[in-house]
Amino acid sequence: MRILLVGEYSRLHNSLKEGLLALGHEVFLVGTGDGFKNFPVDHSIEARFFKSPIPNLFRQAIFRLTKKDVAHWEYGFRFKKLLPELKDFDVVQLISETPTFAPLDTEYRLLETLARQNKKMFCLCSGTDYSFMKACIEGRYRYSLLDPYLNDKSLAHEYRYALPYLSARYKKHHEKVRNLVAGYIATDMDYHIAMQDEPKYLGLIPNPVNIENLSTDNHQPPTDNQIVIFHGINRWNYHKKGNRFFEVALDIISQKYGDRVKIITAESLPYQEYMKAYHSCHILLDQVYAYDQGYNALEAMARGKVVFTGAEKEFDDFYKLDERVAVNALPDAQAIAGELSKLIENPQEILEMGRRAREFVEREHDFTKITHKYLATWRGADTCR
Repeated sequence: MRILLVGEYSRLHNSLKEGLLALGHEVFLVGTGDGFKNFPVDHSIEARFFKSPIPNLFRQAIFRLTKKDVAHWEYGFRFKKLLPELKDFDVVQLISETPTFAPLDTEYRLLETLARQNKKMFCLCSGTDYSFMKACIEGRYRYSLLDPYLNDKSLAHEYRYALPYLSARYKKHHEKVRNLVAGYIATDMDYHIAMQDEPKYLGLIPNPVNIENLSTDNHQPPTDNQIVIFHGINRWNYHKKGNRFFEVALDIISQKYGDRVKIITAESLPYQEYMKAYHSCHILLDQVYAYDQGYNALEAMARGKVVFTGAEKEFDDFYKLDERVAVNALPDAQAIAGELSKLIENPQEILEMGRRAREFVEREHDFTKITHKYLATWRGADTCR
């Protein structure tokens, strides 16, 4: 099969591409690389002109005056230039309903052309989009990444890319894109919950993880000296990830245990640097407002780390787990500190949970197994036109 993957912001499509190539399929990945994360793509639509030094000054001035980012026009322009090459694929899969980051009307026209000149098109529910934000505002979750904003409207700046998905314009875009795709696929439990009322929902396919690249060798340092805790912060998503709870919990732990723990904090690192930065840790603090694990958490779990992330009852029930493979990080600094204390006092559990985490990813997220699930879903879905 010839498969086109459009968009990337977690390494999901890169891992899926590796699985598809291993099974003999032809794959082409288009995307921006997602800014500082710099994920690999076969053809980049990154806004190189408006992000270069002098044009970027013009870009910033326009944004201050209009609140519109002209870099999004360049994304659309670059994708449109590429469209003549993006035809006759058996399957096109979008990372979201807005995979090119172009202005909304342009985005739809690009996707309409893409659907018209290929056989089947699918869309992932894997991030902040209309369906997920609607589920948050409707209270389908006990807690969600929207909570900090709902409790403090001064955080609107951090949510400036998320809140528009609740608007009438994005709802209309969602309804139009629905008519272009053969179906939607959720990538974890958070998005599975959001898609329950979607008539074209095809089910949850877990994130594919290329465990061949994530050996546990030399990634599980001894626990008889210091316990090393890693906290990676993306300032763009500081409150949405619940970092303030982690920081308060780490202050408690630092005061309580002193030199018995070593805390590593890193901010807004490119993907490859992020992977290196947590190499020596025992425990990784990922995110709070989630029911399931995202990509960073899964890759750390595959390396035998104990990860504080989403691991709610819904997640345990879906995978039929009777032992913890990750620590469910609640929006409660005292609760997080309590869980950290238990691990510091019982370092053997760090090793045991790390082992269970690796086994879980091998069993449920192996990229070749997941690739087969995608192929079966794509082949089973009817075309949308």
